[in-house]
Amino acid sequence: MDLNISPEDIAFRDEVRKFLDSAVTDDMRRGVELTTAFINDPEISIDFHKALHKKGWSVPAWPKEYGGTGWSAVQRYIFDTECARYGAPMFNGAGRAMLAPVLMKFGRPDQQEFYLPRIAAGEDHWAQGYSEPGAGSDLASLKTKAESDGDDYIVNGQKIWTTHAHKSNRIFALVRTSSEGKRQEGITFLLIDLDSPGITIRPIVGNGGDHEFNEVFFDNVRVPKSNRVGEENKGWDCAKYLLEFERGGSLQAGRVRAQFTRLVKLIKAHSPDDPDIAVRMAELGTDLDAMEMIDISILSAVQSGGNPGPISSLVKLRWSQVRQQIAELAMDTIGEEALKWVGERPLYETLQLPPDEEELLTQTPRYLNYRAYTIFGGSTEIQTTILSKSMLGL
Repeated sequence: MDLNISPEDIAFRDEVRKFLDSAVTDDMRRGVELTTAFINDPEISIDFHKALHKKGWSVPAWPKEYGGTGWSAVQRYIFDTECARYGAPMFNGAGRAMLAPVLMKFGRPDQQEFYLPRIAAGEDHWAQGYSEPGAGSDLASLKTKAESDGDDYIVNGQKIWTTHAHKSNRIFALVRTSSEGKRQEGITFLLIDLDSPGITIRPIVGNGGDHEFNEVFFDNVRVPKSNRVGEENKGWDCAKYLLEFERGGSLQAGRVRAQFTRLVKLIKAHSPDDPDIAVRMAELGTDLDAMEMIDISILSAVQSGGNPGPISSLVKLRWSQVRQQIAELAMDTIGEEALKWVGERPLYETLQLPPDEEELLTQTPRYLNYRAYTIFGGSTEIQTTILSKSMLGL
């Protein structure tokens, strides 16, 4: 992989910047900066998504035959980095970056033809129905059942920590269709419309004050068997494949570097002469540089038609830790200012203060929310186990 910036790449970068100048509004940028949850609301991102789709850039990571751009790894890196630098909002990663690769590998042609264009256009917003009260890191112990009834499944059970279920119109879910054999052998991957009768969504407000997660209850929900992806009882293959893309299938460096840039500004304003903070900032900057190179190597592999593989666990683990360390250092930097609290959400609607004061009010809820980075998507213990087995050939 050649990371040298060619004249063609410089011209591409300039085209991206010209597009972002017109597509990223001040309201979008402010919405992103004042979002203390993990993912910005679709209300912030949908106009940007539509502008990308009109440009043909809404799904750059997809293969060209499915609507992707065919960009090189360097161009993908430039695009993601510039989006982060401009403060552009993230757009439905659950559909675009997680479900889409599963549909491309395991989905039927009719499923691909129906769902993929809707994801690319921003017409569908997807939630992920994996975790349950008794099945988080031990996902194979899930109990939500789907019983056969003619051409349909009847689904009963509960999902939890379901990000943006209250703002989504569809959910992809793992359900149990058999209790025979190994636990992983009786799981099926289903696509479910969230407006189906029998679905109830209840909010979970996190310790940072944000309503991002939900409980989703299924009470005799009828789902057509045509909504199954892959074979019945073979959904574990889909689940594992998807998790590789959730943990390591998208570039994180640009977003984390934007977070780090805000931290540097915060340090200059509040603790410019503290040697301990300066050392920690330098260490974080070095870690960020190293992780950026790993990001790019994975991007190159995916660009060549591969999947992230076990290294996705390393990426998920270390980016989670770096994000947490940035949030921790921000708290230490502002000191007693961290005691200030605004409970109403979203902050981009609640606050009407000078930008510097608004930035201070995001630090504590962001710090609290970021404690979950080393839990969701597979805990630290799960990731280190995957890595150790990979290294030992187990």
